[in-house]
Amino acid sequence: MPAPTTTDATSTRERAEEHLRALVGREDVVLYDDQWAAISALAVDKRRSLVVQRTGWGKSAVYFVATLLLREEGAGPTVIVSPLLALMRNQIAAAERAGIRAVTINSTNMQDWEPIQDQIRAGGVDVLLVSPERLNNPGFRDEVLPRLAATTGLLVVDEAHCISDWGHDFRPDYRRIRTLLGDLPDGVPVLATTATANARVTADVAEQLGTHVLVLRGSLDRESLRLGVVRLKTAEQRLAWLADHLAEQPGSGIVYCLTVSATQEVAGYLRSRGHDVHAYSGQTDPTERSALESQLAAGEVKALVATSALGMGFDAALGFVVNLGAPQSPVAYYQQVGRAGRGVDDASVVLLPALEDRDIWAYFASLAFPREELVRQTLAALAEEDRPLSTAALETRVELSRTRLETMLKVLDVDGAVRRVGGGWTATGEPWAYDAERYARVAEAREREQQAMLDYLATDRCRMEYLRQQLDDPGAVPCGRCDNCGGLTLSGAISEEAMTAAAERLARPGVVVAPRKMWPTGLAAMGLDLKGKIADAAEEGRAVARLTDLGHGAALRALFRADAEDGPVPVPLVNAVLEVLGDWRPPVSAIAVVESATRPTLVSDLAAGLSRYLQVPVAGTYAIVDESIPPGRGAVNSAQRVAAVSRRFAWRPDPDAPSLEGAEVLLVDDQSVTGWTLTVAARDLRAAGAAAVHPLVLATTG
Repeated sequence: MPAPTTTDATSTRERAEEHLRALVGREDVVLYDDQWAAISALAVDKRRSLVVQRTGWGKSAVYFVATLLLREEGAGPTVIVSPLLALMRNQIAAAERAGIRAVTINSTNMQDWEPIQDQIRAGGVDVLLVSPERLNNPGFRDEVLPRLAATTGLLVVDEAHCISDWGHDFRPDYRRIRTLLGDLPDGVPVLATTATANARVTADVAEQLGTHVLVLRGSLDRESLRLGVVRLKTAEQRLAWLADHLAEQPGSGIVYCLTVSATQEVAGYLRSRGHDVHAYSGQTDPTERSALESQLAAGEVKALVATSALGMGFDAALGFVVNLGAPQSPVAYYQQVGRAGRGVDDASVVLLPALEDRDIWAYFASLAFPREELVRQTLAALAEEDRPLSTAALETRVELSRTRLETMLKVLDVDGAVRRVGGGWTATGEPWAYDAERYARVAEAREREQQAMLDYLATDRCRMEYLRQQLDDPGAVPCGRCDNCGGLTLSGAISEEAMTAAAERLARPGVVVAPRKMWPTGLAAMGLDLKGKIADAAEEGRAVARLTDLGHGAALRALFRADAEDGPVPVPLVNAVLEVLGDWRPPVSAIAVVESATRPTLVSDLAAGLSRYLQVPVAGTYAIVDESIPPGRGAVNSAQRVAAVSRRFAWRPDPDAPSLEGAEVLLVDDQSVTGWTLTVAARDLRAAGAAAVHPLVLATTG
């Protein structure tokens, strides 16, 4: 097509800036040069573009203004692939300010899908936001997606680093975008945006977008952020610091934690110290999440204590971010701190690292793409069937957790080896190669990122410069604002009152161990006549703490390390067990102990001590009867775990103890990982006559 004349370009830019003013509600704003370059590439040249710019730069303005220009020319609606509901809600609100008719299709509004599609066909929609998960839904993929590809005027891929498995937040559903890109008619512009892409991720995303891609990388400096690190030795000190210094932080903000359990624990403690905070995670009810986001954006709460579920795209004028525990890479950290400093001149960013951060990083690393034999086992299981297999059915054949199995299948789907259909998954029969070299390189990159995060904590250089260099920002220079530059002073002082309260909070043991209520599906295929509701389930049990907890969790993590020696229960944990019993007070007339191959002394000492304390007999052992089944068999998969426990263990009563007929049994184990050992043991104890079974464990991973 002929290049636009200078007059055409000038008038188009003027129209673009009129739309920008409507979008932001101000008459004095103009487009940055890079914003105009991106808009011109999309709306005038119909090119594919990748914009890598810092949070708050105005990436959404690019695609909304381009949408309005393209719609004026008669183009179809813009399709935005957006990863989070919070991000969708913010974008729809922003679009409406500029008179853009925006709607969303996601898992929470399925009842609206048909009316929305009718609106699209009638030309009544300017912007459609879809979650990446929708792209891989069979009905959406086969019925809706082809029509969208044929009629869309602009495709936007937000948070585009998720496309790349080199990115800090790779999501397999984003891989489906490659298929969508291939189905677009010639001349349909595409925009990919992100604030967190280093050179490797940028090159990977640009390559997936195709040829002749315009890449616009800007400075990743965040001029409003003042970064600092406070290094404290114990969890009690870190909690106390938060209690003492949270009110000093400007405005409202986010306290990030690495685990769901930590958000609940920290929020509870801070509320007890008078702070208006709430816990927020992926497990929070969607309606409550929306309400909490609105309260935070409006400054109606001091903070949300959140996991990274409150992350990409959350748009609010926040005055601070505090990280209780370090994310596993500088890039992920830059993503999180980017929530602060939008629409405010100064925002504080504080990192409180902990030694146990590395344990949590190791757990997340264990969720990487499975070994080749497990992938081949999955493909073979699908190939053997002439019908689709659900994920639940595959769990009975492949020893992977449902989450990892689902993630792996999504990758295989994009690679063409499997296909998601109504009723589950089928094998395509297409050849597939396990790219072990690439997976190893990604794992090595993750290890380098973790070391880089540790180096960030220790550096005496400018912290913003360090983060920008990790993102390959060529303009990285000292910021003059961080603690190392002298622009931020963070006191490590802690009041005795807050420290005492934190110590008491963390020393308080006791976590509910909820009983399993339903047997996993597909057990009949494994020779077990178990299905539906569990009629002879355990009662609600107790654990001293979760392994991820801030208080007793540290002692339990040390106790259960692979290289830790077996021995009696340490005295502090004995006291914690007794405190749990004192609060819980289950009726107990007998004790049953789960035999342990790895820690026999620990569990026998625990059972014997409880027998003396409660003055009830140890009635027997849930004993190992098949040593060919290793202790952890099936631990990541419910159906596999039930089968393994059923074969490995059996109830062996003590001939010198009273029978279990009518007994209230305290079932003692060292830890609960899946809950299935306690469940199957309770079933066997009830079969032996027990009236009820009350599980007690030292640790739970739940």
